[in-house]
Amino acid sequence: MKLGTAIAEIMKREGIEILCGYPVNHLIEHAANADIRPVMVRQERVGIHMADAISRVTSGRSIGAFCMQHGPGAENAMGGVAQCFGESVPVLVLPMGYQRRLSHIEPNFNSSEAMKAFSKSSEPIILAAEVANIFRRAFTRLKNGRGGPVIVEIPADMWNEEVPEPLAYTPVLRTRYGADPVHVKEAAALLVNAKRPVIYAGQGVHYARAWPQLKRLAERLAIPVTTSLGGKSSFPETHPLSLGSGGLAVPRAVPKFLGEADVIFGIGCSFTETSFGIAMPKGKTIIHSTLDPNHLNKDVEARVGLVGDAGLVLDALLEEIGKTVTADRDATAVAAEIAASHKEWLAKWMPKLTHNDAPLNPYRVLWDLQHTVDIHNTIITHDAGSPRDQLSPFWKAVEPLSYLGWGKTTQLGYGLGLAMGAKLAKPDKLCINVWGDAAIGFTGMDFETAVRERIPIMSILLNNFSMAIELKVMPVSTEKYRSTDISGDYAAMARAFGGHGERVTRPEDIVPAIKRGIQKTKDGVPVLLEFITSKETEVSRPGT
Repeated sequence: MKLGTAIAEIMKREGIEILCGYPVNHLIEHAANADIRPVMVRQERVGIHMADAISRVTSGRSIGAFCMQHGPGAENAMGGVAQCFGESVPVLVLPMGYQRRLSHIEPNFNSSEAMKAFSKSSEPIILAAEVANIFRRAFTRLKNGRGGPVIVEIPADMWNEEVPEPLAYTPVLRTRYGADPVHVKEAAALLVNAKRPVIYAGQGVHYARAWPQLKRLAERLAIPVTTSLGGKSSFPETHPLSLGSGGLAVPRAVPKFLGEADVIFGIGCSFTETSFGIAMPKGKTIIHSTLDPNHLNKDVEARVGLVGDAGLVLDALLEEIGKTVTADRDATAVAAEIAASHKEWLAKWMPKLTHNDAPLNPYRVLWDLQHTVDIHNTIITHDAGSPRDQLSPFWKAVEPLSYLGWGKTTQLGYGLGLAMGAKLAKPDKLCINVWGDAAIGFTGMDFETAVRERIPIMSILLNNFSMAIELKVMPVSTEKYRSTDISGDYAAMARAFGGHGERVTRPEDIVPAIKRGIQKTKDGVPVLLEFITSKETEVSRPGT
């Protein structure tokens, strides 16, 4: 059996059905022969973003995979790998490498060495006979512990080498581990006796599929819940105990309740300090449950550490709490307090959310979008900058994994690949990415991939012909040289690629355009709706 055939067979045994990629990498042909669908992109980074989403929307049960050529292809892919690393997403990355005799000679790009700094593991294939062992290690790292990209580099001179038959490979185990029972007791006592507790849920809840346990804990002790952007949709945001999600932009209730909390319970989170996440207030008693012990006391000092799978931790906590609290606590008072905060906050923002003039306010576009789609059957993601900050506080995610949030690293152009990957993994869902005219400049060509590969996403473009959030930091360069001006007719671009493209300029046309777009996706046609918007820069930050 040839090496490429063996790799494809291993991938198939591990349940991989889609291989995103860009040639030349001979694994594409071997995968196709094994009935693994190759999906070709226009730029390598986008392909990794697609693989990223496949892993995310399946809670890592289906591993996204990407392959690319050696040298420049691998170099182009590095941004996508770094994004997976920053967001702890398990993705199998399969770069072709230079011939073994050249792989360590400058200036040849050695993927397994260069990407080691931002991967969970990185290993080249040197001997064909070792392929089963190499992929056993790779998939074990992908399926266990905190997620991250795993690199297996395939030298260009090895494709025709023989692998001993029969291929000795069985799918690797998937394990879970839980917290120390002593620490579970300590955490349970703190939560039961807390006066103003808050739960902060991260994406670890998604990977553990611990959504029911999170809801039960919140209801048993009447604890308000907020989430990171990565954890958004882990708790239904229409629930009376939901504070909403915490990013750079937040509902007013999030900083209010965190600031007044005596105990904060972080579950399935890293508490990573980032400009694009909610800052944890000082002087609080912190219970930190994380899959990775290296995250304990990394950025936030913890009183109690619960290292383990979010589902197992919550199961243990619920059992311990149930020994003393045998019925749900009355949540009436705290729910009323949350509702009042939300009402006051929304009242401030409603003029923008219902703005009725042209150019369109982006908040109005996204408000109408939320109230037009079937929110229970929608997966939405955002891009960096304004689309993230204008969407995340107001979009009420109600179903698990219906919102692909991110924010530890914030590459422009990420959202398109996420939406396409989500659609590949969940073809019955309406999959939406929201981006701006800056982001589309980075990855917009891959809308053609959506058309060519028959991936009917709906792309919501907010076009204000400007890098609006940069205006305040680039006043001179803008005035003298128009350095923040950008332009394009992106609806026309979408049509030129064979998709459905509309440009919308009037408020009364927003909802009809969205409805037409939804129907087009049902007909199998990718959609780009371009909304001409104002240079809106106000966001819902803490303290506003």
